[in-house]
Amino acid sequence: MIARKHDVVIGGAHMSDGGGRTFFGHPWGLATLFCTEMWERFSWYGLRAILATFMAASPAHQGLGLSQETSQAVVGVYGALIYLVALPGGWIADRVLGARRSVFWGGLVIMSGHISMAVPVTSPVFVWLGLLLIITGTGLLKPNISVMVGRLYPEGDDGRRDAGFSLFYLGINLGAFFAPLVVGRLAADDRWHLGFGAAAVGMALGLIQYVWGGRHLRGVGERPGVRLSPSERRRFAVIAGLGTVIALVALGAWAATGTLTVDRLTVVITVLILVVPVAYFAYIMLGSHDLTADERIRMKAYIWLFVAAALFWMIYDLAPSKLLFFAADHTDLSLFGVPIQAATTQSFNPLFIMIFVPVFAALWVRLGTRVSTPQKFGFALVMVGLSFVVMAVAAALAGAGRVSVWWLVLVYLVQVFGELSLSPVGLSVTAKLAPEAFKGQMLGVWFIAVSVGDAVGGQTGRLGRVLSEPAYYLVLAAMAVVAGMALFLFTRRLRAMMAEHHEPGMR
Repeated sequence: MIARKHDVVIGGAHMSDGGGRTFFGHPWGLATLFCTEMWERFSWYGLRAILATFMAASPAHQGLGLSQETSQAVVGVYGALIYLVALPGGWIADRVLGARRSVFWGGLVIMSGHISMAVPVTSPVFVWLGLLLIITGTGLLKPNISVMVGRLYPEGDDGRRDAGFSLFYLGINLGAFFAPLVVGRLAADDRWHLGFGAAAVGMALGLIQYVWGGRHLRGVGERPGVRLSPSERRRFAVIAGLGTVIALVALGAWAATGTLTVDRLTVVITVLILVVPVAYFAYIMLGSHDLTADERIRMKAYIWLFVAAALFWMIYDLAPSKLLFFAADHTDLSLFGVPIQAATTQSFNPLFIMIFVPVFAALWVRLGTRVSTPQKFGFALVMVGLSFVVMAVAAALAGAGRVSVWWLVLVYLVQVFGELSLSPVGLSVTAKLAPEAFKGQMLGVWFIAVSVGDAVGGQTGRLGRVLSEPAYYLVLAAMAVVAGMALFLFTRRLRAMMAEHHEPGMR
């Protein structure tokens, strides 16, 4: 649908006060970015809905034949790297390509990655190449398309900008909802590469309409913010080339020892990802950087929230691995008597998000400052912990045979209550608590929390060696609930550190 500020419809499109078309009262360029992001998310969530089960499927079923434990670790590291590369991707757009070209080239590389994975050969080389290309392309596209949405609006138009991002968020979830339904159906009966091909088609459609609708972007993102000088470009090329060579040599040397395996590689990558936030926070806290005493105190509070967020995502982002395997192996895959694919369960989350986003948005406005950021984070951790208590019950019942898929419906519903309490305030609290010298950089740090959570969550599959299935879920549930309760207990202290005060008359 297309709308404008006033209610006159002309030929299916509406005219703004200035005579230009608008998209639900927003700049028409938002429609271009909305559709691009929707199709990119279609490709991302479509792949994610079948990746773990493809990797764990035996070669006889056209899969890679990895263990479920290793497949979970790979999916975790893959998701972690997706969020981690958003930092260099944003830098490349700011200093080299500009946001607009970064989105285009990123989409093209993503599409190439899906095409690589769709090649119907038994060798896994095309699969690993495809994943590498998708990670690289997403690093260019994902952060920069959001930047372009913000730049469609003039300074001071914060209300419309916020509403525009809400529409943009709807596009993300529409793509996330439909992708598992379509890709999961196509990939059924071992037609994995057909599913990967569908993800490639989705990204291709996004690119076509991005180029077609580019004229509506009104020059947004065409130039880098601060372009590298020729000497800086040479230095960047040397550093990037040297880093690539060192990484390849290290992997080659490791392979030559005969000890390089996919499983061990995921462990090394996870450790490296964990080093990133530790080193970054140490750099901020131990250096001078002209930080005031108040800024240092706020950063200490933020570190606790960062750890809480990483723990939340560690559990929440097990959906495309551990919970997907449970759906495939232990549930009766039917809803209202209609057979579904295991991948279809990945659509429950975005469906609930679309339903409950307006509810939670209204709730937070109504509650105002009576509910603090630590309390929202604490509630999110308790919810994600309780969702795994439900999983523990379902896993125990599954010992006697397949259980209803409605158990997973309940799990995703509870988890969404947690996500909507944590995710929307993450960037906001990051911007609020960031020291002045690190305002721009710190926004990317929030995504590192997701990266850490995904990477560590992927490694939790190893607990299955010593724990039963129900015990596995209960251990993770206990970690989340205890952390959530700790945030509730220390809310007053954290609010003081954050300079986040109650309204008069409130405790």
